Parts: sequence; C-alpha cells; structure tokens
Amino acid sequence: MPAGSSPKRERQYEHIKDSAEKRGASAGRAKEIAARTVNKERARSGEARQASRTSTQDRKSASQRGGERSHRGPVSPTRDQLYEEARKRNIHGRSSMNKQQLAEALGH
Repeated sequence: MPAGSSPKRERQYEHIKDSAEKRGASAGRAKEIAARTVNKERARSGEARQASRTSTQDRKSASQRGGERSHRGPVSPTRDQLYEEARKRNIHGRSSMNKQQLAEALGH
C-alpha cells in the first residue's frame, strides 16, 4: 500500500488479498489484484493524486464489477453439447455434421 493510505484501505487490501489466495491465486497475483482494486477505489473517491480516466468514469466500482473485464465473453457451446441437443431433438444427419452445421440446424 502507498505511504499514508488510510486504515480502511489497508483492511480492504488485506481482505481482497486473502480472498484471492483462498480462491487459489498465488501470493504475488493476490497482492497484484488487491493493489489494483484498492488503487482504483482510491482514485474513484479522490484519495489518489493521479487517476486514469477509466478509474474515475467507470460506472461500476471494481468490487461491483467483480472482474468482468478479465473474463472472456460468452462462450459458445461445444460440438458435443450441440450434438446432444440435436440428438434430443431427433435431428437427422447429426452424426456427420460439424459444429457450425449443428448450430445452424439447431437455430443457434
């Protein structure tokens, strides 16, 4: 934590770091996640000397967002999942279809 940070931010940093470690993040990664989150919160509340535009203009706080940007977008179903759905719907010729053809036959 930066020198002169408030006790609240110290507690927040420790809480986030401990939570990340419990989820399986390495100690270094947990520290990085905690520092970035706390720094963004400090910038949003005006406690930091400098703040990036995304820190101050983002509609959600880092804690509300919960890592949305770090995840990939919606993942499409696998070929096997599409095949199973086609089997349940009794679509003929499904065994010779590739993923794209299965998706089209199912209307995805």
